[in-house]
Amino acid sequence: MLKIAIAQLNPTVGDIDGNSGAIIAAMQDAARQGAGLAVFAELALCGYYPGDLLEEPAFLGRMAAGLERVLEASRGLPGLVSVVGAVRANDGPGKPLFNALLAIRDGAIVAEYYKQLLPTYGVFDDRRHFEPGPEGACVLQVGAHRIGFLICEDGWNHEGRDYKVNPFTALREARPDLVVSINASPSDIGKRELRHTLFRAASQHNALPILYVNQVGGQDQLVYDGASFAVSPSQGLAFEARRFGEDFRVIGFAQGRFSAADGAALDAPDGAGLPVAEFARRQIVLGLQDYARRCGFGKVVVGCSGGIDSALTLALAVDALGPENVIAVTMPSAFSSEGSISDSVALCSNLGITLYTHPILDLVRQYGAGFDTAFDRSLQGLPLENLQARVRGTILMAYSNASGALLLTTGNKSEISVGYCTLYGDTNGGLGLIGDLYKTEVFALSRHMNERAGRALIPDAVLSKPPSAELAPGQRDTDSLPEYAVLDEILKWHIEGRRLPPAEAALAERFVAGLAADAGGAALVKRIHGMVARNEYKRRQAPPIIRVRSRAFGSGRQLPIAAHYGSP
Repeated sequence: MLKIAIAQLNPTVGDIDGNSGAIIAAMQDAARQGAGLAVFAELALCGYYPGDLLEEPAFLGRMAAGLERVLEASRGLPGLVSVVGAVRANDGPGKPLFNALLAIRDGAIVAEYYKQLLPTYGVFDDRRHFEPGPEGACVLQVGAHRIGFLICEDGWNHEGRDYKVNPFTALREARPDLVVSINASPSDIGKRELRHTLFRAASQHNALPILYVNQVGGQDQLVYDGASFAVSPSQGLAFEARRFGEDFRVIGFAQGRFSAADGAALDAPDGAGLPVAEFARRQIVLGLQDYARRCGFGKVVVGCSGGIDSALTLALAVDALGPENVIAVTMPSAFSSEGSISDSVALCSNLGITLYTHPILDLVRQYGAGFDTAFDRSLQGLPLENLQARVRGTILMAYSNASGALLLTTGNKSEISVGYCTLYGDTNGGLGLIGDLYKTEVFALSRHMNERAGRALIPDAVLSKPPSAELAPGQRDTDSLPEYAVLDEILKWHIEGRRLPPAEAALAERFVAGLAADAGGAALVKRIHGMVARNEYKRRQAPPIIRVRSRAFGSGRQLPIAAHYGSP
């Protein structure tokens, strides 16, 4: 039996010393537990994805030094083959680098495989820096077993629909006993289940057991969920590692089947996915934890309006960082309701966090008087509404600068889509937690947070009040937007379409088709599409948001600002 150590680590992009140290520690642990094979994720040495750091000679030099440390450490572990993702130079034509898998044993690289399929869709841009590896299979003898290799995207084309090359064809001909796939596969709603479906099918179709090892952790907008797994033709899904956390497991492999390290049967993994609200909570919490840690922030600050968006942002921040590291600031204006203050107080009391009050009434009046004097015209209407948001944004940024706390923005995907936000106001900050959640999902996750806590962390008054920016007398979101239950279905179908999970896509398509069946509904759909197009310039200047869905604003949706979008 071959014992395999699965090292599901949380690398930091560019931290070669830290990443190589974690790899070496896991290799040593694997050797102590009698493993013959230790497997790490795609680009585990430098972290995925390093972007244009790959163009810096000093970065590549540090990576080479890190690889030397790993090679040196392997000299004391002669019975172990370690499979590590790294970058290798391309001395031939094309891009200067390969995305490589290195099999290391006793101080030497004994097998080397280069990623053949380089994605450039969605959030991926591998072809920007890497040259595709040569076609063909790479197989290495490890003990009594022949091991074949893949890197991430190479395993997603087993039906040959997306690329001309299908790496499984060469593997099937080479007939290894086991295929090891190293990955940096970001998480979104339905992604884990999609991986299982694709790789179970590939395993059955090609008669090959497959071990899929993924990285974990938040990196800018993306979150990697780990959830490494093993499939075989006879077992289906045989093993799954921890979700949303680092994990180190030793399992066994013999005669085409996976087992526990002692040869006993593995406990059957739970194939069911998490409820969407719980998935979103875990994704956002891990994303914030790693963003704050990697960027050196110990505390966060949030503008607390007494509304649902800031309430959920604060609750998630407390979940991620603890109440002692979360600060709220309420900034009442002339148009703030009594509830905006009292609900903020109740919320922060429930969460156990500090709440500061900084009224803006006098500041807005002074701005207005100065504007009138300078330009001989008064501030009113939309400019006055936006001024209040910008005063608040300035106060929050000043507090962030003075305290060192990371400012979190509170916009949701519905509002960001249609531009229901103010540049240099409520868009100020370093990270958005709920920017990939539609407004209806904000309410659903808020209720889930309360259910999970067993008490009303987010007060009922916040959950039940009509959404309002409170920038004008009696203002409600529905003054200029349709009900969110309507708006969100239009946006889902327009922004994500077939990228939605199948059931959600079918529902959104039917809903929008029903709306468009009459003139009034068709006009509404057209108006919303126009609002989305006109506000691309705002989204381009907004902070990064933690990605939850398959198509989030940011790198996953790249559209021009100055363009004619035509009719929907």
